[in-house]
Amino acid sequence: MDKSIINNYFKSLFPIENDVVEKITATFCEFELDKNQILIDQNTISTKTYFLEKGYVRSYTLNEDNEEVTTNIFYAPCFVNDFLSFFRKEPTKEVYQTISTCSFWETSLENVQNNFHNIPDFREFSRLLFVINYYKLNDRVIALTSQKAETRYLNLLKKHPDIFQQVPLKIIASYLGITNSSLSRIRKEIVKS
Repeated sequence: MDKSIINNYFKSLFPIENDVVEKITATFCEFELDKNQILIDQNTISTKTYFLEKGYVRSYTLNEDNEEVTTNIFYAPCFVNDFLSFFRKEPTKEVYQTISTCSFWETSLENVQNNFHNIPDFREFSRLLFVINYYKLNDRVIALTSQKAETRYLNLLKKHPDIFQQVPLKIIASYLGITNSSLSRIRKEIVKS
């Protein structure tokens, strides 16, 4: 099993020795999911954490009109999980679904807790990962409340142009907090200018 991508991900965020990373990832097992498969279902308790090595995943919830609202788009390499459910053993409020065929590594809460208690570098890595995820979430909330839809679209296009080749536009529109027709209009106006 080639764990080079997950091992390099740890080292890219935090200065950590190879042997320590290999100890952390020793309990991770690989698996694949096809497109449009549920990784974590709503109202279940997340018992594993997942590292996305290849592919795209989205999280979504249903609004009062029973329409899917995309809350996040995950792209490799990154960790994907409902961390509140995972650590607090509470039911999830969202569905986590693959957008493409995906390759994952997974490990259990018990393995994560064992790493927390026995590997100081893992604690530091995890703390940094939580800070990064909080920053991304906070940045997204601020963008949704303070930026025009066109600005949000242009920022996403600038930061992650590959998403537009891999993710259906209706999911991108939902993620940006706009309708499909609004996204289509924005794209046309940008092409004109």
